[in-house]
Amino acid sequence: MDIKIKVEKLSISFGKNKVLKEIDVDVYRHMVTGFMGPAGSGKSTLISILNRMIEFEDNVSIEGKVIINGIDIINGDIDSVKLRRQIGTVFAVPTPLPRSVYENIAYGPKLKGIRDKEEIYAIVKESLKKAFLWDEMKERLETSALKLSGGQQQRLCLARTLALKPEIILLDEPCSGLDPISTAKIEDALSELKKEYTIILVSNNTKQIARITDYSAFFYLGDLVEYGPTERVFTYPSEKKTEDYISGKFG
Repeated sequence: MDIKIKVEKLSISFGKNKVLKEIDVDVYRHMVTGFMGPAGSGKSTLISILNRMIEFEDNVSIEGKVIINGIDIINGDIDSVKLRRQIGTVFAVPTPLPRSVYENIAYGPKLKGIRDKEEIYAIVKESLKKAFLWDEMKERLETSALKLSGGQQQRLCLARTLALKPEIILLDEPCSGLDPISTAKIEDALSELKKEYTIILVSNNTKQIARITDYSAFFYLGDLVEYGPTERVFTYPSEKKTEDYISGKFG
């Protein structure tokens, strides 16, 4: 299988607090990879390394390598802005712009210099379709995004990310505050999107990880306890701690 992201001996500390400890993990192209574990395990910190948002943090120390498309984004001379165009991120709390549904998605392409109205409309339509939101929004494109439900706002944020044509999509607890129907629509979207994108899903919901990911990584207190094909991790975990976590004995 083709490796899209390779993490080697990655350690991250905030002051004296070591948040990740010599992590090794391969993320495969066109797969959904799940990061699971209790709060404080380092999952979201690893996400912030991949999109280089961690550089906005104070007193952070990073060791090891993170190689994306053959380039070490930690130690190499990297344009962070260009990198973030390759990597779209959807956060736990939807953050739509206080604009129409249409303008939320058109905003990014316009910043990239696209001016043709037909091209922008095509991008908006395609992005909404991929986020499983077009049927609900095609007659409401001029509606304020702030008037949408939480689930619709989250799918809009996913569509906004897709409009920028990333290669990798990071989702940090994207369904944490959503109802089951909205959650199912996002999961359906991710199952389709992996045909075109490499996806990492951070979730404390082990059932969600089991449902929609191809590979699963279990983190605990900064350690990568177990990593492998999701079916194997959930059916025959090699570590007792993994078994206890996915069976709900702690978390």
